[in-house]
Amino acid sequence: MKEVIAVVRMNKMNQTKQALTDAGIAAFFAHEAWGRGKGLVNAEVAAAAAAGNQEAAEILGSKGKLFAKRMVTVVVPDEKVGTVVEAISSVNKTGKPGDGKIFILPLSDSVRVRTGESGACAIE
Repeated sequence: MKEVIAVVRMNKMNQTKQALTDAGIAAFFAHEAWGRGKGLVNAEVAAAAAAGNQEAAEILGSKGKLFAKRMVTVVVPDEKVGTVVEAISSVNKTGKPGDGKIFILPLSDSVRVRTGESGACAIE
């Protein structure tokens, strides 16, 4: 079993939830997150600042600024990882910086608290 963690744009969260549901993934978590990628300057903000937009110039001046994101966590059997990655990627890919990241981690076990079931049956 695997844990898939995706960091996506705030404005793509509803489409992400729908894509996961449409792909047959009903259970997942979503958390508020703040962060930034390796680029310190947003190209659109830089262009607006260059055009004389005062608000953009003020934002550009704060290179340490963090941006609001959503972090989605899904635990699935190994064979569903591709489905989850495709569902998330398909609605979040714009081709621009900030589209997000997807991390896939091995998970050694899971336990359903209500029944005590463990392993794959605890996530199905």
